[in-house]
Amino acid sequence: MRAEYSPVGEGLGMRDFWLYVWMRRAALIAAHVTGLGLTLIISLLSRPGTSLFSWHPVCMSVAYCLCMTEGILLFSAEGSPFCFKSRKGKVCLHWFCQALVLIAAATGLSFMVASKNVSERPHLVTWHSLMGVCTMTATVLQAACGVCVIFPKLLRLTSPPQRLKLYHATCGLVVYLLATMTIMSAMFSDWFQATVKGVAWWAFLLLPLFPALVVMNQITNGYLPRKKITS
Repeated sequence: MRAEYSPVGEGLGMRDFWLYVWMRRAALIAAHVTGLGLTLIISLLSRPGTSLFSWHPVCMSVAYCLCMTEGILLFSAEGSPFCFKSRKGKVCLHWFCQALVLIAAATGLSFMVASKNVSERPHLVTWHSLMGVCTMTATVLQAACGVCVIFPKLLRLTSPPQRLKLYHATCGLVVYLLATMTIMSAMFSDWFQATVKGVAWWAFLLLPLFPALVVMNQITNGYLPRKKITS
C-alpha cells in the first residue's frame, strides 16, 4: 500500500475544514495577544526606572516575548497583523524584529550585570541566569545562521538554499523553546514570587507555553518534509 503525506487539515469535510482554519487563526491571534500582554504586564510589574534591575525584565520581555514572537509569527500561513504580503517584505521585517531582539537582550543583560556589580552579588548562581546565558549565546548563533541564509553566495556556502532555510528554522525553534524555558524559570525568582502570588503566578507560569506551541506548530508544518510513505 502506498500513501502520500498530506498537509495538516487535508482530508477534512468542508465544514470541518473551515472550523479547523478558524481555530488556527484564533490560536494565532491568541499567541499575538499573549506575547504582547506578557510584555506589557511584566513591564508594569517591573516599574522601570526604580532600579537598575527593573530594566532587565522590561528589556528581556520586549526581546523574547514580543519581538522574537512577532518576527516568527509574521510568516504564519494563517495570516499576520502586518500589511506585508510579499515574502521579501516579511523577510525584511523579520530581520528588523530579530535585530531588535539582539539589541533589547544585550541591553537587558547589561542592566543585570550592572545591578549585580552595584549590589556586589555573585553572577550565574541560579538556573535562570545559566539558562539566560545559554539563550543569549544561542540567539547570537542563530542570527549568524540567518546571515548565512541571506548571503550564501557571498559567504561561498555550498549547501542548497532550501537546506539552509531548514537549518535556520530548526535552530530558530530551538532558540525560541530555550527562551520560553528561560522566561518560565524567571517566574521562580525571588523578585517575581514576591511580586505575583497565588493563581496569578500559575497563570504567568503557563502563559509562555501557548505562543511556544503555536510557533512550534508553524515551523514543523512549514518545514516538515512531505515525503511519500510506502508500506
